[in-house]
This record gives sequence, C-alpha cells and structure tokens, in this order.
Amino acid sequence: MGNKPSIVVRDMMPDDCTAISDAFAAQGWVKPPALYRRYLDECQAGVRTALVAERAGQFAGYVTIRWESDYPPFREAGVPEIVDLNVLIAYQRQGIGAALMDEAERRIAGISATAGIGVGLTADYGPAQVMYGRRGYEPDGCGLHRAGGPVRRGDQIVVDDAVTLYLVKRFSAQ
Repeated sequence: MGNKPSIVVRDMMPDDCTAISDAFAAQGWVKPPALYRRYLDECQAGVRTALVAERAGQFAGYVTIRWESDYPPFREAGVPEIVDLNVLIAYQRQGIGAALMDEAERRIAGISATAGIGVGLTADYGPAQVMYGRRGYEPDGCGLHRAGGPVRRGDQIVVDDAVTLYLVKRFSAQ
C-alpha cells in the first residue's frame, strides 16, 4: 500500500507563478514567471484553464486547457486542447501527469465530446506519447504540423519542439 502523500490538483493561483518558475529553473528548465502570469490572465478572460498538481503540499506539475485551440482543425471543430503538460523530473512516473490529465479531461468532458492534444516527435516526448496512447488518444488524421502549418510530402524540416502530431480522445456518452 505505501504511505505516499495524495496528489492534489487545483486551479493555478497568482502566488504560483514565481514558485513554478523557480521549481523548473532548479532542474535547468527555463520557464519564466511571465508565462504563468499570461496563463492566469487568459484564465480570467475565459480562454484557458491552468491546473497545478501538488504532492505533500509541494508543487509537482501543471497543465493547461485552451478552450479555443490555436491548431486550426481543433479550432474549426470546437475541440478544446490540452496544452503544456509539465511535471518536475523528481515527480515523474508517480501519477502526477495522470492526475493532471484526469482533471483536464473531466473538465473538457463537461462541455465537449472530444479533447485534443499535441505531442512532439523526439524521444524526449516518448513518455508523453506512451501515456497519451494508453489514455485513448489517437492521431487526428491531419499528419505532422510544424509551427502551426502542415508538413507536406517532400518538405525538409528541422525536427524540434515545433514539430507536432495532434491527437484526439473521444469521450463516451455519460
């Protein structure tokens, strides 16, 4: 059974901005507080929801939902997009990402029959690729995208964080 502290998922608050940025900086990831302040502004405007996960009162990860996706096929179909799932390295493979995804999907399922998500193609996205597949996400059928546009046969591209495969999950009728 174990005595692992439970995971709490809650809405992001203003006091989180610097704490989140500092936690990622401590592991060498650059995520400035301004990013999280923008997320909060977008939450207030109703275009985004930002969720934070804590274990034993300590920040462990976050995810956001864009209610109107920047990805054209999702936007045109009215599919909310799960965006920017990040879990601190020290908390990975402990259920934090799953807890964040559970809450994001619960909130999306309340208003939409489908959730969307984009995932990078390099090996550092491997754990996310596996998790999304296990959660029932499937390719949306639109192929690869890079920096907002489709990659076409014969294109020569740099494979980096901007190369994305978009996935969808359809929720069962309740």
